[in-house]
Amino acid sequence: MTPLLELRDVHASYGGALVLDGVSFKIDAGETVGLIGRNGAGKTTTLLSIFRVPTVRGEILIEGEPIGRRRYEPATRGVSLVPQGKQIFPNLTVEENIELGRASRRKGEWTVPKLLELFPNLARASGRPGNQLSGGEQQMLAIARALMAEPQVLLLDEPTEGLAPVIIDELISSFRIIQELGTAIVLVEQHIHMVQELAQRFVALGKGRVVSEGPVAALEDRAVQELIAL
Repeated sequence: MTPLLELRDVHASYGGALVLDGVSFKIDAGETVGLIGRNGAGKTTTLLSIFRVPTVRGEILIEGEPIGRRRYEPATRGVSLVPQGKQIFPNLTVEENIELGRASRRKGEWTVPKLLELFPNLARASGRPGNQLSGGEQQMLAIARALMAEPQVLLLDEPTEGLAPVIIDELISSFRIIQELGTAIVLVEQHIHMVQELAQRFVALGKGRVVSEGPVAALEDRAVQELIAL
């Protein structure tokens, strides 16, 4: 089966400083993969490299076809990124922020009402601008906007960073629904228990390289824990 998303020997750098040094892994349709590692291991750069934000060498393929050189081409081919730090538009309302996802929209089922059903907190705040939302609501809004594009694969960069446990539990429930609908997820997450709960596999980075990968059950292995410093 052709992978939905694949990175082959990807090198990425900023201003000549190498961050990724030959990263290779693949994501199959409908699966969730945890991308883990220490701070500075290259997790965020790996996600951004798919959109060619850093300088990139190597191959990145979507459904077996290489992406071109246009920076945001993946968004038109079924890949959505929820960046670290949310990056919503503070002066736009909840619904206006979500509607921005239509810019790269594919055919699909997501609508504003369905997304507000997925995130009830947003439904209660739908007329408010982004800068009047809590941190948890802003994160939900960033995810809803990404889903509006009808992605085949959703890239989540530290989605629970700084959030209260009750909000994290709500996000996990929403992610389970997204999984049930068949969307593949790449989850960058420091909370390893969340990776263990949601993912089928993990890919661990260290100093810009893949240092370990396998089923999430292997995260219980002491040798793996020592290798990736969990």
